Amino acid sequence: MRVTIHAVGRLKAGPERELVARYLDRADKAGRAVGLSPVGVRELTESRASSAAARKAEEAEALLAGVQGKSLLVVLDERGETPTSDKFCTLLSEARDGGRAGVDIFIGGADGHGDALLQRAERTIALGHMTWPHQIVRILIAEQIYRSVTMLSGHPYHRA
Repeated sequence: MRVTIHAVGRLKAGPERELVARYLDRADKAGRAVGLSPVGVRELTESRASSAAARKAEEAEALLAGVQGKSLLVVLDERGETPTSDKFCTLLSEARDGGRAGVDIFIGGADGHGDALLQRAERTIALGHMTWPHQIVRILIAEQIYRSVTMLSGHPYHRA
C-alpha cells in the first residue's frame, strides 16, 4: 500500500529536505517487507488567490486531484485528534489490512485546509496542540511513518 504526503508549498534544498528524504527513504525500503511502499511526497504550489477562503478552496481542489483509488484520507490540522505513535501505526496497518490503495496525508497551506478536503477526510490528526511550521510538520510526519514501519517489522527503533 502506498503512503503519500501531499503538501502545499515546497521545501527548499537544505537540512529539512534532507531529513524528510532520509526518513522517507528508510520507510520506503523497510516498508516493502510490511506492505507499506511506495512512500513519497507530492508538493504543490501555494495558491495566489486574493482571499484566504479562495486560497484554501484552490489548494483543497489541487490536493484532492492527487488522490488515487480507495485511499484513506488523513488531514493534518491543529484541531484534530492527537494520537500516540502506536495509534498512528494502527491507522496505517488497518488501512493496509483493510484493502486500501493507499494513505494520503495532507499538509495544508498557511491558511489551513479548504472545506472540500476537510469534508472528504476520514481522519483529522494534530501533531500536538502547538502550531508548527510546515517544514517541521513534514519532518515529524515522515518520522512517524518511518516509526510505524519499524514497529510493524519488529525493529527496535520504537522503544516505548
